[in-house]
Amino acid sequence: MPDEESRSLTRFRFQRMLETLETKQGRGTELITVYIPPGKQISEVMGDLRNERGTAGNIKSKTTRKNVQDALTKVIEQLKLFKEIPENGLVLFAGTIAREQLGVGDMETFVLIPPEPLGTYYYRCEHRFMLEPLWELLRAEDAYGILVLDSKAATFAMLKGKRADIVKDITSGVAGKTRAGGQSARRYERLREMHLNEYFTRVGKYVTDIFLDAPNLKGIIVGGPGPTKEDFLKGNYLHYELKDRILTTVDTGYTGHEGVKEVVERSKDFLRNVRFYEERKIVQDFLYNVGQDTGLATYGEREIMQALKSSNVRTLLLSEGVRRARVKLRCRDCGYVETRIVDLDRMEEFEEKLEDLRCLRCGNGAYEIEEREDLFEALVRMAESANARIEVISTETEEGEMLLRSFGGLGAILKYRQFS
Repeated sequence: MPDEESRSLTRFRFQRMLETLETKQGRGTELITVYIPPGKQISEVMGDLRNERGTAGNIKSKTTRKNVQDALTKVIEQLKLFKEIPENGLVLFAGTIAREQLGVGDMETFVLIPPEPLGTYYYRCEHRFMLEPLWELLRAEDAYGILVLDSKAATFAMLKGKRADIVKDITSGVAGKTRAGGQSARRYERLREMHLNEYFTRVGKYVTDIFLDAPNLKGIIVGGPGPTKEDFLKGNYLHYELKDRILTTVDTGYTGHEGVKEVVERSKDFLRNVRFYEERKIVQDFLYNVGQDTGLATYGEREIMQALKSSNVRTLLLSEGVRRARVKLRCRDCGYVETRIVDLDRMEEFEEKLEDLRCLRCGNGAYEIEEREDLFEALVRMAESANARIEVISTETEEGEMLLRSFGGLGAILKYRQFS
């Protein structure tokens, strides 16, 4: 899969894991969270965790003391599996998860490598896992370049999530439009245009140096007071790969850091639309093929799986809202195998009624669950084997809602026509 697609899928799986972790709760303050930034020495972290385990020996409650020390032991064991901290850092979770009826449960451990580098190192022991910093990283993954300029100065910044970091400030050295005495108006204007051209050339070079290879860059926004920004964009100052990445221009009252703040504030709605623009186009392509009955689209779990088995899927559309499992049932008497798709929130009810189901082949035997797999992951696995492009579609657009509501969150654009 292309890098962008792999990143999208990795991001979605990371989000799913955070949603799972949010459901976990301890009986008391017994759940351990450890954030380790890149570059941190494992030996140092291990020493800190052993000290915390010793300190936990002072906890008065015998049960709480044992659970906290056991959780710290599990974290240390997981940490031993790493030779060094990954380049984005490492987050470890461990603890005894409370069950609703009994109030106690089993020890569970989770290890996550974040999508962006961690900037903090800390240890927490609470009744829930500490997840907010990871949610913030997820929200801040996409990056946008910001250039604010007028004829006197330019400022370059990088926007990620809610945070805009200033990267560079430069001045132009261009004189104002009012000439000094003793110079002809034409000569003064020629000199000013020459200096302005040199300034624009420098701005273009900095845009290339700062934004061309910036990771996860979705585009560049150009702002500033007056027409200078438009004059810059009309000229041949930008690297050819960046010309198509200019998203919009924004009028501001200021330049510099205040101008960057204005651009961020005035671009909120626009950026929200940019984020979903590509997936809107993909869903619209799918809807067109369905509506026009071109034979180049299909939907439904079984239909899509069949198309994937035939390697006839160009693009697989998966909604973030898909919450179903693929359950393989086997008859206890004759061995007949049947596959069913079950909503995850109805899985417990399905298991309770399983004894009432009778084998479709022999009519006598009862079923037992032989295998269970998340439908989303099952389709991803099949798509990867079929070299199909995978697109994870949010539910925050009208098209995304329609995919989930009208097509069960699943769709496929085919390579060649398929008629029933």
